[in-house]
Amino acid sequence: MQIIQTVTVKQVLTENSKSKLLSNYEWKKQQLQKECDQFKFEMKKWEKAKKAQSNLKTYFDKEIQSRNEKIKLLDFQIEQLHMLPLGSELKEKEVQALVMIEKGDRWDSIENGKTIIIKDGIIDEIR
Repeated sequence: MQIIQTVTVKQVLTENSKSKLLSNYEWKKQQLQKECDQFKFEMKKWEKAKKAQSNLKTYFDKEIQSRNEKIKLLDFQIEQLHMLPLGSELKEKEVQALVMIEKGDRWDSIENGKTIIIKDGIIDEIR
């Protein structure tokens, strides 16, 4: 019989992976900042056209605030990444896997799940 099991994928922090993560975080921050600027531009455009409605301004403010919170979260993640020593394992994601089970298998070993360790984009270990 086969069952579906959740497998955790972890990434080992190396110089290469750290620099990729940092550049990814910076890129996301830039994108969010561009979106904030675009919302501010659209809000001013609506205000100048005298079409400003209170619910529209509330919408723009809410969207800008949401993106600013995401930027703060990214800043925190960047700060934490700088503090982590090389060799640390970061949980990247979870994937589903088919596991073959048979009568007589130890349920404890199946239930605990598996972990895949990735180092610089290559599977380094399966636990």
